[in-house]
Amino acid sequence: MQEQLSQVFTELGLSGYADAWIFQVFIVVFLTMLGNFISNRVFRRLEAQLAKTRNIWDDILLHAARRPIALLIWVLGLSLAFELADPGADSILVTLVDPLRRGLVIVMIAWFLIRFIRQAEGALVSEDKVKNPMDETTVGALGKLLRLSIIITAVLVVLQTFGYSISGVLAFGGIGGIAVGFAAKDLLANFFGGLMIYLDRPFKVGDWVRSPDKEIEGTVENIGWRLTCIRTFDKRPLYVPNGTFASISLENPSRMTNRRIYEKIGLRYEDSSLIEGVINDVREMLINHPEIDESQTLIVNLNSFAPYSLEFFVYTFTKTTNWVHFHEVKQDVMGRIIRIVHEHGADFAFPTQTIHLENAESQFESAQ
Repeated sequence: MQEQLSQVFTELGLSGYADAWIFQVFIVVFLTMLGNFISNRVFRRLEAQLAKTRNIWDDILLHAARRPIALLIWVLGLSLAFELADPGADSILVTLVDPLRRGLVIVMIAWFLIRFIRQAEGALVSEDKVKNPMDETTVGALGKLLRLSIIITAVLVVLQTFGYSISGVLAFGGIGGIAVGFAAKDLLANFFGGLMIYLDRPFKVGDWVRSPDKEIEGTVENIGWRLTCIRTFDKRPLYVPNGTFASISLENPSRMTNRRIYEKIGLRYEDSSLIEGVINDVREMLINHPEIDESQTLIVNLNSFAPYSLEFFVYTFTKTTNWVHFHEVKQDVMGRIIRIVHEHGADFAFPTQTIHLENAESQFESAQ
């Protein structure tokens, strides 16, 4: 490229004298600035035109390419200017210009691809941009894998550009991998733990999870390769190493099909003749309740003779799984139970004790 550019300058009469390289560098820098200016104008025009279309991928492609192309113009222009500057100077930097330029071009291409993947991730999970949005966890996993693959490939190609043997690098990586594996076993455990989360999918971003083994409970905000961020219910972030999930039990309440109402209710012993009617009416109320799932187990039965009450229990499931709405339904059910009990003339028991004194009257008379 330098030879072709020098030939052009020769035809234009800008070579053959001592300080000709100054004019050549000036022209290259000026053309670089002009190219960058034209590029910005073209991108603005394209953005205005593509914003009118319904296709999101052309917008993503344009946004991903804009900054890498602008930087690429400067890399090419300045590298040519550096080659033309005082060609008689003996500097090791001059010999590095060409491989450095090729390496930066590869970096720009990798940067463009990474930006495109990141923009595509946001689009694929957005209901505003796609008709059928994908699962955020799956898209995040694929995006991380693609970006990691691009970075590794770009690094290897850049090393090859600077004269390093890729086969030697890979061989060193294979030998050094054993030592790294022993030194960073926890890091690798977390990495494979994150991989298992992506494959087995016990939870995804947005799920409510909790562990009976550890004090872990909250909403999953992000699943990384090393850590998973869980926002606890007091709004504090909890960062859990992914390797932890391989050794603990984990509940995912977000995937429950119903929520359970299980309550024990005690009536007074003097209401024993009324309890059968109360139980039947409570059962009938639950069967007809619009928020109770009749297809699930529904039990209302006398359960035990408690120390101070006749105890029956209510065991049923709501149709909703929403935590707030569930408590509204539960409150309504318990309010109806209270009304049924009072309509039958019964009442709820409370802790009492009855002390029976045998021959109390005779003992009182003898004491007198």
